[in-house]
Amino acid sequence: MHEVDLRQVDLNLLVTLHALLEERSVTRAAGRLGMSQPAVSRALARLRTLFADALLVDGRNGYILTVRAEEIRPTLRSMLAGISDMLETRPFEPAAATGLVRLLMADLEAAALAPRLLSHLAAEAPALDLDIQPPGTSLFEALQSDAVDAIVGVIGEAPAGIRRRGLYEDGFVTLMRAGHPAAEGKLTLGRYLELGHIVVSITGVGPAPVDVALAGMGRRRRVNVCVPNFLAAVEIAGRSDLIMTLPSSLALTAAGMGRFVTVPPPVDLGRVTMSLAWHARHQDEPRHVWLRRTVVAAAKGVTVTAPDRTTDDAEPPNG
Repeated sequence: MHEVDLRQVDLNLLVTLHALLEERSVTRAAGRLGMSQPAVSRALARLRTLFADALLVDGRNGYILTVRAEEIRPTLRSMLAGISDMLETRPFEPAAATGLVRLLMADLEAAALAPRLLSHLAAEAPALDLDIQPPGTSLFEALQSDAVDAIVGVIGEAPAGIRRRGLYEDGFVTLMRAGHPAAEGKLTLGRYLELGHIVVSITGVGPAPVDVALAGMGRRRRVNVCVPNFLAAVEIAGRSDLIMTLPSSLALTAAGMGRFVTVPPPVDLGRVTMSLAWHARHQDEPRHVWLRRTVVAAAKGVTVTAPDRTTDDAEPPNG
């Protein structure tokens, strides 16, 4: 079978050929294409050379198609329709969408963000369901394999092909049970280091921000318990005198459970950025563009500033 080198073919001629075969008239084809009649006549001459066939020949009432042109016509129509369909930008319609929104995030991050995100989904895409998956040791593999649509969390260096944008900046607070002996008065560095600590290490890799800051001061704390998720840490903190230091938005979510006090840590930990990460292959996909905008909108409602001291024994505003 002879293989045609398409690089040597002006594929625009096929659009002209389609108009000629449909209209069976140079004049009408020119009007349909918005071209001059001489330009279409020159294109027809090139097409006859390309196909080694007259394609259109004189008949009693104008042009008629040759046998070769009749053979080409259905294939050409189908091919051009397929190309047009391929190039068409299909808008995403949230109201008609079904399936899953798959996000990877830690449990307290989900507790802070998911209720707001579900509210947006209920209003805009009521048939979409939310599937939240826990982080593993290889966060970005989930994006690369399309196991999830996006990641929400504190994201450091990312490999090539991963896009991200900040959702909000967050500071740190120290969380302890209500009635904890250290809950009264200012939490000093000395007292902080005397206490036992809980660390949440989702990936199990690298030191916590507190330990990095303390090492810079030549100090260290005792980490009594290291757990892979915040829910376990919160339960331990609620039933012991161990304390934990974590981003304020997550601490306030835990404080909302009604058993905790938050205080400023005696170490300057700076701020972290909660981010949204996704794979570049979905950068321009309409569904994914909508999803990212929706997550960003939901994140705007997340509280990121904790008061100097918060307890859940306080009477709510307006009774």
